[in-house]
Amino acid sequence: MFYILGIVIVFGSVVLGYTMHHGDLRVLYQPNEFVIILGAGLGSVIIGFPLSSLKKALAGFKQIMKGKPYVKKDYMELLLFSFNTFKLMKIKGMLEIESHIENISESELFKLAPALKKEQFVQDFVADNLRLMTMGMDNAHQFEDVMDKEIELYKSSSASAGDVYSNLGDSLPALGIVAAVLGVIITMRSIMEPPDVLGSLIGAALVGTFLGVLTAYGLFGPMGHFLHKYGDYKVKFVDCAKAGFIAYLNGNPPIIVVEFMRKNIPEDLRPSFEELDTYINENSMKIMG
Repeated sequence: MFYILGIVIVFGSVVLGYTMHHGDLRVLYQPNEFVIILGAGLGSVIIGFPLSSLKKALAGFKQIMKGKPYVKKDYMELLLFSFNTFKLMKIKGMLEIESHIENISESELFKLAPALKKEQFVQDFVADNLRLMTMGMDNAHQFEDVMDKEIELYKSSSASAGDVYSNLGDSLPALGIVAAVLGVIITMRSIMEPPDVLGSLIGAALVGTFLGVLTAYGLFGPMGHFLHKYGDYKVKFVDCAKAGFIAYLNGNPPIIVVEFMRKNIPEDLRPSFEELDTYINENSMKIMG
């Protein structure tokens, strides 16, 4: 929604301001400039990025429309899952959790937290680290180091879609100059033409620079910035889960563990202490009863 609104404002403002100066929109219609600039830009990202990153960049359109990867309810489900899981481990022992992580689709723990299934990495991150705990990994510092390395790889992967669009945006102003120079070269062949013909040719050449700068700073650059922020929010969700593991390994009871986790939630998505307490009291007994 905001993506479409932003595009309308950017291009609408340019067109409106141009026509207010009595500009002729037909002059801006230069298909050859589009072919040169966007074609060369697309080629540059194909050269510079692996196929996996290009696929993520295409999937990024869906993410731009979505807004944020997780909402407050998703975080509350994560906290409820952690409370139920660590309470179960505290009461019945580590091995009690094995049946849940070995058969996630049938696990009541995971059914109460569909947010964990939004992305395969998050589900695997939670399940694999719970498995490590059942295997005897109880050194909080060593465990944190392992998770940090895994999260760093995930962060790099999550940023790749934004990197593609940012790189494309960075290249377009220069490619716009390339298109403009080619237009000037063509104009030089007609140097003996009347001023009105030369003016038209020069104007067409300058459209290349205009298009390169506009699409760079008005479209692809902001898209790259948004996807980087989108990736950051994905990583913050995993960081919240990590905080729960570390807090539990440091000997905190489940209710304190989820409070540590709550403080790792971005402010605009963080539930209040009272909200979380009510949510856990209403839902935790479904699995612990």
